[in-house]
Amino acid sequence: MQICRDVQTDGKTERTVAICKRPIEKRREGTMTGRSKEETAGVSLLGNQNVRYPDDYAPEVLETFVNKHPGNDYFVKFNCPEFTSLCPITGQPDFATITISYVPGERMVESKSLKLYLFSFRNHGDFHEDCVNVIMKDLIKLMDPKYIEVWGKFTPRGGISIDPYCNYGKAGTKWEEVAWNRLTNHDLYPEKVDNR
Repeated sequence: MQICRDVQTDGKTERTVAICKRPIEKRREGTMTGRSKEETAGVSLLGNQNVRYPDDYAPEVLETFVNKHPGNDYFVKFNCPEFTSLCPITGQPDFATITISYVPGERMVESKSLKLYLFSFRNHGDFHEDCVNVIMKDLIKLMDPKYIEVWGKFTPRGGISIDPYCNYGKAGTKWEEVAWNRLTNHDLYPEKVDNR
């Protein structure tokens, strides 16, 4: 390992390089710092090369893991720019960017399972508004978050784009009020340029 240091002598700056010859400890085989196997016990899709992609709406593919910081309030945000569903009347495809933001409680959604879940809407016929509400309700049931919001920015069909937004704050907590404030102030300043 090299360590570079700037040293000033007689008003001049010189760069010195030192080589660290300390031996690097070899990690015991099969060990890794971070999460324990117990904390990731419910995660089966991540790293699995034999995953079957669902053909239709499949909330059962969603998996969670333990939030190691339940005492901290922080947002987790997923941007899903390749969401697809079908119009329930015409069967035509609808495309959207789905944004999911949540403040976790005790559990968090595993991202690969979320990806598979969102892919499962590909052959599912539902209106835009239904899709975002179904996604939010499934994630509430799965994780019991303190707060969650789901926003769908669908590409236009017939000259109109639909951007449904829904949110939820856990009843009896400060997040219930946050949800109301976010909903009533949602999209007060819409994009000046929307490149869809």
